[in-house]
Amino acid sequence: MELTAALTGARRRAARDRDRETDTAHLLHSLLESDPEVRAVFGGARVVKLLGYLVQRSIGYGLRWQGAAESTGSPPVAGSSGFSAAAARALEAAAVRAVGRGAPAADGLDLLASLAADPDCRAVEVLRRSAFRAAEIRARIEAVRAGSARGEEVGN
Repeated sequence: MELTAALTGARRRAARDRDRETDTAHLLHSLLESDPEVRAVFGGARVVKLLGYLVQRSIGYGLRWQGAAESTGSPPVAGSSGFSAAAARALEAAAVRAVGRGAPAADGLDLLASLAADPDCRAVEVLRRSAFRAAEIRARIEAVRAGSARGEEVGN
């Protein structure tokens, strides 16, 4: 999947939530809404649970994030206007992953893998609250990618 729809959705969600930046939780939420391969990584009922935590982000525990920049202690990324430093790094890492597998552009699975690789970002906090571990996500991404390469239908 092209990431344009996910990025647009994440920016729209950040604006609606009145957040200063599009952060990694916005990216994760938008990926789940727009990319069937990403949803396949998590599976049916677990997607619902994960989306539930993401919705709570704007009405519950995420209120402590409102108005505060996402920071994982790393320096900001040049040219990351509108994205938190962690989100910009995840987008860069997704592009690197795509090149590594010989793809012309990153897809939702590349971005999901990059988000899951940052243990201190907001997306991973949400994943942990939903009982997902980074190693499990990486294995599921590879399984979905392998199934897609064989032409298997992606679904929940």
